[in-house]
Amino acid sequence: MLLNTRPAVPSDIAECIVIRGKTRENAISKTRLAELGITEASWAAQVESGELLGYVYHVGGQMAAYCFGSVSTGEIVVLALLPEHENQGIGKTLLQNVMSDLKSLGHGRLFLGCAADPKVRSFGFYRHLGWRATGQRDRYGDEVLEYVFVASAQA
Repeated sequence: MLLNTRPAVPSDIAECIVIRGKTRENAISKTRLAELGITEASWAAQVESGELLGYVYHVGGQMAAYCFGSVSTGEIVVLALLPEHENQGIGKTLLQNVMSDLKSLGHGRLFLGCAADPKVRSFGFYRHLGWRATGQRDRYGDEVLEYVFVASAQA
């Protein structure tokens, strides 16, 4: 685990929402998140209940990145980091932390929604880490990618 990385807690969510609006690609404002039913209160409640697990990364006392996954479905719900912290392995490490936790909870397959445009950074990022297209789209029109853990694929 990266230094300055820790499990997310409900009080982190306000800052997560701010960061989500500042990402270089696929930024989503607080207003748009609320339109989608994602508010500070609803997101914090999911963390408090244990439905969402996640990790946050801090630099100089400020949050710079985070990743969350759904305990019940195995979906990687969000991975976001401030542009100045890209290309440092932070996103990869946060994603791997969440993936490891979801695997330990019994998920043999994880999934996420990702831009289908090869020009978008996330397109290559997830594929480079072993995620594969399913041929499906999620409710937002994003391509659904999956990650199948090797041990589960052989079972």
